[in-house]
Amino acid sequence: MFELDHALLGRSLLNIRSLSDAELAYMVELAIALKARRKAGIRGDLLRRMNIALIFEKSSTRTRNSAAVAVRDEGGNAEFLTGHDTHFGVKESVADSARVLGRLFDGILFRGFKQGTVETLAARSGVPVWNGLTDESHPTQFLADMMTMREAFGDVRGKTMAYVGDGRNNVANSLMMGCAKAGINFVNVTPRELFPSEALVGEARAIAARNGCSVRVETDPKAGVKGANVLYTDVWVSMGEEDKKAERLALLRPYQVNAALCEATGNLGGALIFLHCLPAFHDANTEVSRETGALEVTDEVFEAPFSRVFDEAENRMHTIKALYVSALCREPGF
Repeated sequence: MFELDHALLGRSLLNIRSLSDAELAYMVELAIALKARRKAGIRGDLLRRMNIALIFEKSSTRTRNSAAVAVRDEGGNAEFLTGHDTHFGVKESVADSARVLGRLFDGILFRGFKQGTVETLAARSGVPVWNGLTDESHPTQFLADMMTMREAFGDVRGKTMAYVGDGRNNVANSLMMGCAKAGINFVNVTPRELFPSEALVGEARAIAARNGCSVRVETDPKAGVKGANVLYTDVWVSMGEEDKKAERLALLRPYQVNAALCEATGNLGGALIFLHCLPAFHDANTEVSRETGALEVTDEVFEAPFSRVFDEAENRMHTIKALYVSALCREPGF
């Protein structure tokens, strides 16, 4: 029987800082247990009659469907709301909307632009709020990434992740902080123009020091990935930054994850996996990549035996379910 930690009841997840090092590890173990439960064919009632609001200002495939299936698997309900279905900041303040939604729902998952929006929802709704992505942070993605690493390697402490690409986006920020908390060495491999903030790097390094790991920022792709067990990349142009496409492609072409970069890790054919939060422009089968070809990763790497991108995508659902269950379920365990 997996025993639930009721100290997490009522808790929100706004960024990776919201979880202690021990809570982060616990959340991954809970997700692994919930995944095994689902694989055994169990559709339970840990969230029976619970109602979750899914508020999405940004489009989504993985987060939306993971968040909806996660609650329905355990007997609850999801209500999907787009930016057109709320009055956030137009006819009504986020704070007022939060106080209404908190009286109707047991929890709220938000995916949108401003970190301040998800923080206001958490402060004013009176129910747990989970950050499904903001411009600043993507904590639910890191939980799925860490779960995928845990499945691949067992103990993740002492492993090395090299993130290659736009070094100051929301995914890179969450990976840097999360790896520091998990005892995973992290290398942010990025051009100088896209360095993460010095304050965030300093905070992550302080956390890494207590966990016996390191945080580095490197500009040379092949030097930066040396010794990596995980190669991770993300799209080069984030949602809302489409006007910077030409600039980003020029900056990041040398940072493409390809066979040569995998070879530079020294772990090809051994302890190496490839991760990507998706969607990925790895071939010429999308509207974007038809005119550019492969961007942040080649098809050869994306489809390689060591690519775990679809395990990672599935794990979005199991880790979001873990957040729901830890915050809302009062059962002793399952």
